[in-house]
Amino acid sequence: MKLAVIKTGGKQYLVKEGQILKIEKIEPARGKTIKFDQVLLRVDGEEVAIGQPYLKDAKIEAEILEQGKTKKVMVIKYKAKTRYKRKKGHRQFFTKVKIVKI
Repeated sequence: MKLAVIKTGGKQYLVKEGQILKIEKIEPARGKTIKFDQVLLRVDGEEVAIGQPYLKDAKIEAEILEQGKTKKVMVIKYKAKTRYKRKKGHRQFFTKVKIVKI
C-alpha cells in the first residue's frame, strides 16, 4: 500500500492513490494535472521515508476534478443589552483533486 503525507494550503493531508479530497483553492483549471512537491512522508509497503522537513525528489501527481465554493457559514456577533448584532456569511473556495500517482 502506498501512502504519503503532503502539505498544501497550510494543511497536511494523508493521501493514497485513487483518493479524492478537497483542498484549498489552487489556480490550474479543471482537467489539468498538478504535482505536490512538499511531501513530508512516503510509505511504500515496508519502506518508509521521512523528510526533514520535506523529501527531496518526491512528487505526488493529482488531477483536478472540480473548483467551487463550500456551503455558507454564518458568523454572528452579539452583545447583550447594547443593541449590537452583526450577521455575516462566508463561503470558502476549494479545489477537488484525485491522487493519481505517489
